[in-house]
Amino acid sequence: MDIYEKINELYDKRREVELGGGDERIEKQHEKGKLTARERINLLVDEGSFVELNPFIEHRSRDFGLESQKGPGDGVVTGYGKVNGRSVYLFSQDFTVFGGALGEMHANKIANVMDLAAKNGAPFIGLNDSGGARIQEGVVSLDGYGKIFYRNSIYSGVIPQISVILGPCAGGAVYSPAITDFVFMVEKTSQMFITGPKVIETVTGEKISAEDLGGARVHNSISGNAHFRSDSEEEIIKSVRLLLSYLPQNSEEKPPMLMVAAEDDYRPNLTDVIPFDAIRPYDVRVIIDEVVDKNSFLEIHKDFARNIVVGLARIKGEVIGLVCNQPKVMAGGLDIDSSDKAARFIRFCDSFNIPLITFEDVTGFFPGVKQEHGGIIRHGAKILYAYSEATVPKLTVILRKAYGGAYVALNSKSIGADLVFAWPNAEIAVMGPQGAANIIFAKEIQNSENPEQTRAKKIEEYREKFANPYVAAGMGMVDDVIDPRETRIKIIQSLEMLRNKKESRPHKKHGNIPL
Repeated sequence: MDIYEKINELYDKRREVELGGGDERIEKQHEKGKLTARERINLLVDEGSFVELNPFIEHRSRDFGLESQKGPGDGVVTGYGKVNGRSVYLFSQDFTVFGGALGEMHANKIANVMDLAAKNGAPFIGLNDSGGARIQEGVVSLDGYGKIFYRNSIYSGVIPQISVILGPCAGGAVYSPAITDFVFMVEKTSQMFITGPKVIETVTGEKISAEDLGGARVHNSISGNAHFRSDSEEEIIKSVRLLLSYLPQNSEEKPPMLMVAAEDDYRPNLTDVIPFDAIRPYDVRVIIDEVVDKNSFLEIHKDFARNIVVGLARIKGEVIGLVCNQPKVMAGGLDIDSSDKAARFIRFCDSFNIPLITFEDVTGFFPGVKQEHGGIIRHGAKILYAYSEATVPKLTVILRKAYGGAYVALNSKSIGADLVFAWPNAEIAVMGPQGAANIIFAKEIQNSENPEQTRAKKIEEYREKFANPYVAAGMGMVDDVIDPRETRIKIIQSLEMLRNKKESRPHKKHGNIPL
């Protein structure tokens, strides 16, 4: 056999690996509306940029008939490529080989490429489509999951990690996506759950479909375990590419800057956006769209805890993170879910050098027995902790209301904001004028000849004295009261001033955030 025959043998073996479970299983995958592992990679990375690693790895199990079954690549494709010209490392589970089930060598391939991503300071992406642990391999498959979870954890905050759920993801397998920074799901084909519907019915008697238990809608809107959803794999992979365009390669870099055309940064429409009446709702996204670069806002966790809006955007080409109260939902009050959502996003931005801008219009933490018993104290403290811990540039713009503990929690000067601005209509106080007047002047109102008239007078008196930005500005808690139309200008100036900000924290192993 000469060298050319050996080369032909190599290519024959490569074609066998690339075929995965074979034409019949590939066809079944397509019939479910799903792409193959390699088709997904080709959509994700720039054309011709993917380099596969360890394509010839096979399982080495000799139990339960596996010794007679071949598994090309052991059910997972791993390697590296480029997205928008920048390096990424990835794995893509192949459902046509052992149903994508994770065994010893399958896990080793993923762990190896994760290590390479960390060593080279590049994002890591997991394309998940797996039946779970490979039962025939027993405890070594569980050990394999442990290796992956460990790397998800120690590389958290070092490189961006993204999970894309493109099929079933059950049992212990769900914990890897849960540790990563962002989770993407596809309607009707993606599911995540610890315990499947059949087991739940057996144990508790509850009947539920896989989709209603752990589908894309559920995890994006109810549990908050996922951040993005789309109707097709093609759309969701485009969303992954878009998200990556906002992110730095690693924690030692800043996000990529874009060159933008010069424009007038004065925004006259902002005076018409917010109702002067403090209790009337409006959509904070209108303000976001006025302030950030056109069409640059990428909302994250859009369907979960809708009383707070978070996402990435650009201002003058610079990537920023936005945390904004949403007055059209629950009057913008903070509850358990919105506290978790905001704190998680704040910590992500701080990990990857993304400046934080807070648009504040908050009545307070949401009251109620359910919230108190659910741990609103602990959950609300996460926001305080996240802002206090963050060392990136931090700006706050108080749009209308900033009451009580929520005012403190949402990036006030006292917990480390670099700059706090307020619009001239802003009310900054321990509580709203109505509630405060009812407490402070209770006896006076009760004993007056016309209680309602006295109450109205005292409410206005309190508003004039305390519920305005000038008291806080006079004490240095607000750096400036600004014309709403100059909001974008002030933010641009502030970001430029803070571009080289350096701030240290006391040396420690790590803090103990109130999880």
